[in-house]
Amino acid sequence: MQVILLERVAKLGQMGDVVKVRDGFARNFLLPQGKALRATEANKVAFEDQKAQLEARNLETKKEAEALAAKLDGTTYVIIRSASDSGALYGSVTPRDAADAATAEGFSIDRRQVILTAPIKNLGLHTLTVALHPEVNAEITVNVARSPEEAELQASGKSIQELAAEEEAEAEFEIQELFDEIGAASDEDEDA
Repeated sequence: MQVILLERVAKLGQMGDVVKVRDGFARNFLLPQGKALRATEANKVAFEDQKAQLEARNLETKKEAEALAAKLDGTTYVIIRSASDSGALYGSVTPRDAADAATAEGFSIDRRQVILTAPIKNLGLHTLTVALHPEVNAEITVNVARSPEEAELQASGKSIQELAAEEEAEAEFEIQELFDEIGAASDEDEDA
């Protein structure tokens, strides 16, 4: 099916381009979302009449998105989840969770705008892309932790695995000290 793009669509084309796409993609995504029109002669004429208005509206929304991206870029949001001792989450963090965390901080972000390259299934700091406009993206960081205290430690640069290793080493040291004290006490008993 031939369609006229009403806005820039990633990996497809710019506004005003007439492109050939699969029928299902056009019917189920481009046409209902208002991103394209069927490429009929009547629609081509109507598009040419509206082109200046569409470009002005696109420029306005792009400026708004750039202003929001300037505020949003580089921000960090804490998401508290339960996880195993090794740091594996019981479940995963979804784009909806990231959007909700940003919305709670005063930004209006839809879950469809959050782009995950891979599912978040472990504790730590994860960088996500937020598509605010077809031409404007922002980077946010989600800090996935089991508690707010743990989130602060992760934000300072320590990972859960490092903390667990430190705690284990400390416990080993305490056990060794205890055995040394018991050994020293038994040596004193034998001397007496």
